Amino acid sequence: MTASDVAAGRGADGEPTLDRSVTLFQITLYGLGSMLGAGIYGLIGQAAGQLGSAVWMAFVVSMIAAMLTGLSYANVVSRHPKAGGAAYVTQRAYGIPLLSYVVGLAVVCSGLTSIATQSNVVAASVQKLLGLTAIPVWILAFGFLLLIAGILLRGIKESMWFNVLCTIIEASGLLLVIAVSVSYWGTNPLIEFPPEASHNGELGTIAILVMQGAVLTFFSFIGFEDMLNVSEECKDASRNVPLAIILAMIGATIIYMAVAISAVSVMHYSELPSELALVEVVKRAAPWFPPIILSVVTIFAVSNTALVNWIMGSRLLYGMSKQGLMPPVLGKVHPTRRTPHVAILTLLVICAVLSLLGDIKALAQATVLLLLTVFTVVNVALIVLKKRPGEKPGRFEVPIIVPYLGAAVCATLIVVRLFQSGGFAAPAIAFGLIAVIAALYFVTGAGKDQERLQRFIAQEEAAEA
Repeated sequence: MTASDVAAGRGADGEPTLDRSVTLFQITLYGLGSMLGAGIYGLIGQAAGQLGSAVWMAFVVSMIAAMLTGLSYANVVSRHPKAGGAAYVTQRAYGIPLLSYVVGLAVVCSGLTSIATQSNVVAASVQKLLGLTAIPVWILAFGFLLLIAGILLRGIKESMWFNVLCTIIEASGLLLVIAVSVSYWGTNPLIEFPPEASHNGELGTIAILVMQGAVLTFFSFIGFEDMLNVSEECKDASRNVPLAIILAMIGATIIYMAVAISAVSVMHYSELPSELALVEVVKRAAPWFPPIILSVVTIFAVSNTALVNWIMGSRLLYGMSKQGLMPPVLGKVHPTRRTPHVAILTLLVICAVLSLLGDIKALAQATVLLLLTVFTVVNVALIVLKKRPGEKPGRFEVPIIVPYLGAAVCATLIVVRLFQSGGFAAPAIAFGLIAVIAALYFVTGAGKDQERLQRFIAQEEAAEA
């Protein structure tokens, strides 16, 4: 590939390539926005019900647990900053196309359910906020999907700046909670456990309570997998993406801890509702504040989650196409906008159909199990690559104990989720999705295009030489 090809946005084959324009600032806010979802508004109340006023401890422990896998992803991206993300590193480590295909589509499925769910949440919120009761929710949801698709098709620059706007707004909502509550800090004790669960403060029981809370709050830090898939569009990705992963997780932890302390300071933990707890906190601490603003903040937070997941899913399909695991058309890049437009439009159709299904909570729980499985596979893949002779190290390397511990934590969470998912529906759907994805692999003949795969490998080897 010549310098003129790079400048013109073309690959070695003369085809348009993704636009490598994302800065460290943008990718950091991209990760932070992915983590600071609207779920925190209800999560605080649920976690306080388990841990009492010591809910802030759960965020510390869950951040440490999530950071293990986050550091593994940072290590992976410093070696292989590819749009295929988890599918690419799985193929690189194991050399099993079927496994890479299942891993890639499992992550895509998690994004699809999230986008479909968020579209209905935004539609219902807008309908209530603007009094548009005459317009069906499904029409508003489809309009929302068209809006996000339009932003994504416009370009990665526009998508990232929209993400920056949404992230600043959703972070401002949480910072508002902290600002109006800081004068209450110290009002209530910060280490007080529910009497029915604390058993007179026995250390072992307290440790179990904290771990249970950490399991609940662990998913607040999921977002590093989204960052991996845009690494091919980042400037100096092998340096900036690992740094952004760490900065985003630390930033999220600080905000989460401060919000948790604020919530249990303004209201006794026993008073916090399990839903929209932070809305009640603001009503108590700042009754003068218009509640409609928090509703708007929530809409932006939910919209941001949909945007991030859509970017992730489209880049995964693009990357898998380049590996020969998906049809070549999904690897097409628009010559002017430099976006994987076919992959973006494909997801639009699928998400529109899913949004019509209404409540897909069981499907969403199932894809969480799939994500944890993917995290386990990626952690083990990094171990394989670290032990393989001749593998070129990246600019950010972690000790091999990190992916070992990351895999152990994720495997443990899979077991916990199997027992906490409220029955066998979510596990059954998860296993069913894996079976369907595996069947698609054989039906579509994915991974059989050896010529395309070998060409891709040759390009990668030339780039790493």
